[in-house]
Amino acid sequence: MPKMTFIDRDGSRKEVEAPVGLSLLEIAHRNSIDLEGACEGSLACSTCHVIVDPEDLDRLNDPTEDEEDMLDLAFGLTATSRLGCQIIMTEELDGLTVSVPGASRNMMG
Repeated sequence: MPKMTFIDRDGSRKEVEAPVGLSLLEIAHRNSIDLEGACEGSLACSTCHVIVDPEDLDRLNDPTEDEEDMLDLAFGLTATSRLGCQIIMTEELDGLTVSVPGASRNMMG
């Protein structure tokens, strides 16, 4: 089974099993990673914002226009920012590393 690493807000690293077909948001929740996902993966918020390791970015599909629109609302946006609900795990993404930003902006409230 593929694995991936989450780097938490405090800098701690957690390598977890990453079942193929699940989103990074689902994988985070299964492993008690503090990644919000206020809209439950419906692409209506930016609270599952993650920062992809630059070395891994080329392995991901390009973000959709809808994802880019939601990312515009994300706190602490970077050149490698993505929404965790939009990255679906594949065998090719084995070893993926993402960081959880220091804060999120919940517009759902």
